[in-house]
Amino acid sequence: MTVRILACAVLLTLTACATTPPAPQIVTKTVQVAVPVACKPALNPPPAYPDTDAALKAAPDVYQRVKLLVAGRLLRIAREAELTAGLSACEGGGS
Repeated sequence: MTVRILACAVLLTLTACATTPPAPQIVTKTVQVAVPVACKPALNPPPAYPDTDAALKAAPDVYQRVKLLVAGRLLRIAREAELTAGLSACEGGGS
């Protein structure tokens, strides 16, 4: 009786080794990866500011100096708005 059980066990062991494993399944998946891209916003060149040191020294009176300073300030405010818009577009906030 034990010989038969031992023979069956050996037979089962040998048949288990004789089976071939199934072929591996090849699955292709597309993975989207974010790639950083350098942002170069299209900016106008900086304006020629009227309140340079030479222009302020050459102004005949205080009134003319203040006019130059106000004009320069307005140009700087406009330039800052342009730069801020360009930066926010690069960050994705201006879309």
